[in-house]
Amino acid sequence: MNIANATDAEICAREPIHLSGAIQPHGYLVSCSWPDWTVRHASANVADLFDQTPAQLLGTSLREHVDESILEAIADALRFIEPGLAAQRVATTNIGGHGALCDISTHLHQGLVHIEIEPQQPGTDNVGPLTANAMIGRIAGQDPGPAFFQQVAALVRELTGYDRVMVYRFRPDEAGEVIAEDHADDMEPYFGLRYPASDIPVQARHLYLMNRLRVIPDSGYTPVPIEPPRHAGGASLDLSHHALRSVSPVHLEYLRNMGVGASMSISIVSGGRLWGLIACHHRVARLVPPGIRATADLFGMYVSMRVAGHEQATAMALYDQSQQLGDVLREATQKGRALADVLPTYLRVIAKLLDADGVMMLLGNRQLSIGTVPGGESFSELCAWGAARAGAVASTHLREDWRSQERPADGLAGVLAMAFGRDGDGVYCFRKEQVEEVTWAGQPHKATVPTDDGLRIAPRRSFAAWRETVRGQSVPWSDGDRRIAERLYDVLIDLHRRSTVNAEEQFALRQRQHVRDESERLSRLAAILGDMQHLDDEQTRRLAERIGELEQHLRGITGTTLAPDAA
Repeated sequence: MNIANATDAEICAREPIHLSGAIQPHGYLVSCSWPDWTVRHASANVADLFDQTPAQLLGTSLREHVDESILEAIADALRFIEPGLAAQRVATTNIGGHGALCDISTHLHQGLVHIEIEPQQPGTDNVGPLTANAMIGRIAGQDPGPAFFQQVAALVRELTGYDRVMVYRFRPDEAGEVIAEDHADDMEPYFGLRYPASDIPVQARHLYLMNRLRVIPDSGYTPVPIEPPRHAGGASLDLSHHALRSVSPVHLEYLRNMGVGASMSISIVSGGRLWGLIACHHRVARLVPPGIRATADLFGMYVSMRVAGHEQATAMALYDQSQQLGDVLREATQKGRALADVLPTYLRVIAKLLDADGVMMLLGNRQLSIGTVPGGESFSELCAWGAARAGAVASTHLREDWRSQERPADGLAGVLAMAFGRDGDGVYCFRKEQVEEVTWAGQPHKATVPTDDGLRIAPRRSFAAWRETVRGQSVPWSDGDRRIAERLYDVLIDLHRRSTVNAEEQFALRQRQHVRDESERLSRLAAILGDMQHLDDEQTRRLAERIGELEQHLRGITGTTLAPDAA
């Protein structure tokens, strides 16, 4: 990557945050080989728990340091834990030289059993599944809309006691937007603010998918190193699945710049992608007990299920409509009508299905449109753009993607192209330019600072509302829009190919009939030639003229390319 030309998101995405080599100080880590329980890694603070340094623990059996009942609980849990999955809470018990009451979680990764131990404060963890069930009951009858998410934010804040809880949704451009929040009365609202994609880079989003809940009790903490930080083979210890993983120092600086002393994030997942987050902020350090976190996690899973179910139901309804349209088109063409004759009737249906401001069809020498579409040279260039790309392709920023216009053509900025071939035949759906006033949480373009490893992002220090007018872009095409377009493309290209093949076959049939007719004429001529000795000069002249006409006609037939007329 050319660092000098890299975007904020690209620079942030280079940081290997899963290989931090450290944990947060509110817990301890012991990693063992399995099944002999030999200690291979330990956090530098384990002496506080076991009265032995990491150097004294390494190479020994964990059986020498904890009760057998704890190991049995971990072993029982491991029977149901797939390697590479997030840590699972397995026990709350007394452990270590001082018998501290601790919460124990475990997971399998890189051939090791990783055991995370977090001390509990007595009397602070008295919630559980019944609390989650009561929270779920408060939103069970609502569709996932503004009121639903506002209630989600309020319930999570009531459960956890954070100063601010936001529901943060990722947009198609990967920026985030606060769509609901509940906060202390003396705090300024963040509702409606957007955050650039680089605030949560791609590798961080990947970790949010692997761990549904992430907590930072103190944004000013000092990381606790893991000893040794690498495997015996030299590979760095992958902390992707560790709940205690130390986070990026850039993120900690970012939180402090926001005035956040503690945070917790709960993932909202739909269709295998990170849809958004329930983001919790507190102005001072705050450690939410494991039981409350487990309840919040369970509640977050329900919210994810509702969001995913709603999106799936919406997508299926639209897919059914596209399927019905495909069936109608197939039925009409099977009755002998050409696709170019059938399709114009359904351009308005396509426009409604894809929420387009205009639709244009180009098939051979036929061009029809409805609504707002580009014309003349603009459309010719756009056809070339679509034809150069396979399948259904979308753009919400023609001025940038097409690179042919100073302004979007005819007030349009978005296109969803379903082009069939090199000539640009196909269906093109258009959306108008949407001039949008965006309010960012601070100036979205971040400064960079040089380091020994190159450049790194310097988190912005101000989060005051920063307004920007966005031009030249349309309303984004959703994943559902793209799936519908891909379905229609498959139907249309199949019918287009069949229509072309049928036309070729009909033309070839006509040519073969012509050849048969002329062959019969030549046969008759041959019979006449057998009797030529009986003809006088005038008859011979007329016969020679006729033979010349037939020869010219046959040359025309045999020299014709067997291709149908343009549709």
